[in-house]
Amino acid sequence: MHAPGRTRARRLWLPLLGAALAVAAVCAVAVLRPWGAPEPVAPVAVAEGDAAVAASAPPAPLVLEDDARVLVFGDSWVYGSAATVPTLGFAYLLADELGVETVVNGVRGSGYLKPGLDGPAYGERIAALDPALDPDLIIVEGSINDRKLYPTGYRDAVTAAWDALEARYPEATIVVLGPSPQVLPVESATRAIDAELSELAAGRGWWYISPIAEDWITTANYLDVIDTGPIGRDHPSTDGHAYLAGRVADAIERMEQQAAVVADAPHDEETVAP
Repeated sequence: MHAPGRTRARRLWLPLLGAALAVAAVCAVAVLRPWGAPEPVAPVAVAEGDAAVAASAPPAPLVLEDDARVLVFGDSWVYGSAATVPTLGFAYLLADELGVETVVNGVRGSGYLKPGLDGPAYGERIAALDPALDPDLIIVEGSINDRKLYPTGYRDAVTAAWDALEARYPEATIVVLGPSPQVLPVESATRAIDAELSELAAGRGWWYISPIAEDWITTANYLDVIDTGPIGRDHPSTDGHAYLAGRVADAIERMEQQAAVVADAPHDEETVAP
């Protein structure tokens, strides 16, 4: 667990590069990593019933109290891989970003289908979670680790894992954080996973955050966010984790602000006959 200090931390944005440095960086990247045109995205089949549910179930208002308990569940990005120390990973930094207590549960290499290096796949890991943890908010991240196994059995694995998570913590709000690209262009299977998770989350009325759709990682900032060296192996660097923590916190705050707008909206008054 990681509890925040009394003062809410400001955003940990990466330093802005000058125009000349940006041009030089892009040129260097073109030599080191020859990006081409994005791979074609495989369409995600959406059942007629699922589409109807998604259209009729908007996310419930998100209310996050100060010092709330937030479970951040996911893969190596949640674990803090490639940060100087794992506790500088984005999941830990969210404590100060949001003014909450974070409980971090990340297993390297794990996904909905794929067992990890330090533990099993998501479903089995969820079954092992302590029921007494009682989080107020759960952020379920990832995972790119399923991209080589997708799509066989994927929807069933996600559905079973999310059913188990709801059953274990029925009072918690659940937010799904889709996979972030570890390489560019974004792999077609990763895009398909992002699209399918978004559709499944909408069908449950859950909030969904898509780093891919929101262009969190682009050619302009790729080498600032991702450590491509032999130690980092295409995971976020320490600065990259700080950047991701700020982006996730911003997304959560927008959900809170949207809830506040809805709550403050004027209600139509009934017309009373004289």
